[in-house]
Amino acid sequence: MRKIVVYELLSLDGVAEDPDEFIADWDDAMDAELGAVIASQDAVILGRRSYDEWSRFWPTSTIEPFATFINGVEKHIVTSSPLDGDWANAAAVEGDPVAFARRLKEGDGGDIGVHASISVARTLLAAGVVDELRLVIAPRIAGKGRRLLDDLPPLRLETIRNVTSATGYLLVDFRILR
Repeated sequence: MRKIVVYELLSLDGVAEDPDEFIADWDDAMDAELGAVIASQDAVILGRRSYDEWSRFWPTSTIEPFATFINGVEKHIVTSSPLDGDWANAAAVEGDPVAFARRLKEGDGGDIGVHASISVARTLLAAGVVDELRLVIAPRIAGKGRRLLDDLPPLRLETIRNVTSATGYLLVDFRILR
């Protein structure tokens, strides 16, 4: 069975919205973490907001290794309206996103990533279909913005790995225990 892995950039107070506001000093350890996360993924689930922003940015980006990954990977977009644009390998998810994620997990392939999409990540975490949570936690307080972990039921986590990067970011990987 495939794993669903949520990868998020957070401020110390849990804000995931607009990470450019609190992620300022990207370093080699953060690059290595991102590289390790995407190396095992052959599909992603994104929300509509992330799709709209990313489909305008990533196709012409030279920020590697993520540009090559996200432009080539199979993208499943949780949306209630038709997709605009023609971003390669992107298709709208029809029906319930939790049921879709469960079906995707049962298929063959690598890990399934959830990147940046706060609402999708929350929905899948609350439904118990996420297997791992990989966080980059900035040494900054954002003070405002949507938080990743708000309004979730209690979850038991097991720490898989924790590292502090050279610029002070916490790279923490958790397994969701059932």
